[in-house]
Amino acid sequence: MGRFIRADASSFSETSWKCYMHAGQFSVRSALVFGSFADSLVACARITTSVKLESQMQKPQVVIIGSGWAGFYIAEYLDTNKYDLTVISPRRTSAYTPLLASAACGLFNFYLAEENVRAKGRKLHFIKAHAIDIDFEKRRVACVPAFAEDEALAKQSFQVPYERLILTPGCMPNTFGIPGVSQHALKLKTVSDAMALRKLLFDLLEKASLPNVPEERKKELLHVAVVGGGPTGIEVTAELYDLAKAELEDMYPEVAHFLKISIYDVAPNILSSYDRTLYEYANNKLLKRDVAVEVNTHIERVEADAFYTKEKGRVPYGMLVWATGNRNVPFIERLDVRLSQKGLKRILTDDRLRVYKSAESDQIYDDVWALGDAADVEGLSLPTTAEVAVQKAKYVVGQFNGTGAAGPFEYQQKQLVTYIGNRDGVIAGKEDKEGWTGQGAWLAWRSGSLMWTRSWRNRVMISLTWIVNAIFGKDVAKM
Repeated sequence: MGRFIRADASSFSETSWKCYMHAGQFSVRSALVFGSFADSLVACARITTSVKLESQMQKPQVVIIGSGWAGFYIAEYLDTNKYDLTVISPRRTSAYTPLLASAACGLFNFYLAEENVRAKGRKLHFIKAHAIDIDFEKRRVACVPAFAEDEALAKQSFQVPYERLILTPGCMPNTFGIPGVSQHALKLKTVSDAMALRKLLFDLLEKASLPNVPEERKKELLHVAVVGGGPTGIEVTAELYDLAKAELEDMYPEVAHFLKISIYDVAPNILSSYDRTLYEYANNKLLKRDVAVEVNTHIERVEADAFYTKEKGRVPYGMLVWATGNRNVPFIERLDVRLSQKGLKRILTDDRLRVYKSAESDQIYDDVWALGDAADVEGLSLPTTAEVAVQKAKYVVGQFNGTGAAGPFEYQQKQLVTYIGNRDGVIAGKEDKEGWTGQGAWLAWRSGSLMWTRSWRNRVMISLTWIVNAIFGKDVAKM
């Protein structure tokens, strides 16, 4: 019997022998007493499985701060067979911001304009919290729970360790310090914002429909003021105009004609990122549709039912939509990193999106990347758009997964498209090509709505909703 055991043991590899030796006294005794080696092999298999599981648990720990365009893309496509992934964000969903105005005005259901960070089959850990600081030396992220309604819980800080860190905290709407904006203006950053816009619009229409409301008050209630003449502000205006013409004139025949949309901007023209021919085209088309375009306007303060401008004084409104651009989140100013000094403060990175330590040093942090609206490649000054965020996210995923090309990040400029209402739009030229306008631009914008969402289910549902809307009209009154 002893010779039998020695003969089998000599054919083991070193690893197999170690597994056998760890199998325990019971397995050894069973082999000696009963002459059965099977028990030992079963025990060895169990230990081997345990070793494999332990190895899987030792995958590099990747932490993403933020769940916007860049953060959510990485969370969706990072190879979780290689990495243990954690996402820290105050929002459990990621909004497709170019679709929010369309959802608010009934082109499709709200849930199609966002996706959950947690999803079936998506292997990650999600922590609903605000990141408040980072210890780069100890590789820890300090956080507080993102539950403002629970004040006691929101004060209980904790730390999340990381081995690799990806910063995508995003930006926040820029109020320029104007009193009253935060309290009274609507923003359009999340699906909740879009829902609030629709609800307020129909509340205003119902108020204006009351028999005891005088005509002058009806006009004030139904004045929709959009502050910001960039693509977001113009597209909100366009969707509201289409909604008024296609649906509201039939639903509210007594008051719909009082609805007035105005655009306010401090710049000398709207859509300033476009060529002069295109922004003048957009301006003229909006004016023909009775949309007021008030450029060179400086808003000084905002109250519950009116705002005050330097040029015209008091301007009453029923709804005020704030679409003026971004400012940095306070979080990035607490970090020991290099920040841009002109315009929007952003975390500066090298051309591989790795974070610089400080303004005084050319060193970069090991295993720390930054992208999205909160970051910029030093010397490039890229725009804070979804397209830039997604291209950077694709680059980082390629580097992590080993599927991307070697070399630095290179931004590929895409053509700007803005919808201006009534199946009309403008598309900026690319390089030496001229831009174009009209229905072709509208079709390009509409098809782009499908491509922003990466879920085929959502694409099919959006397309079906468009068909139903064309036949039966938009189902916008429900909330």
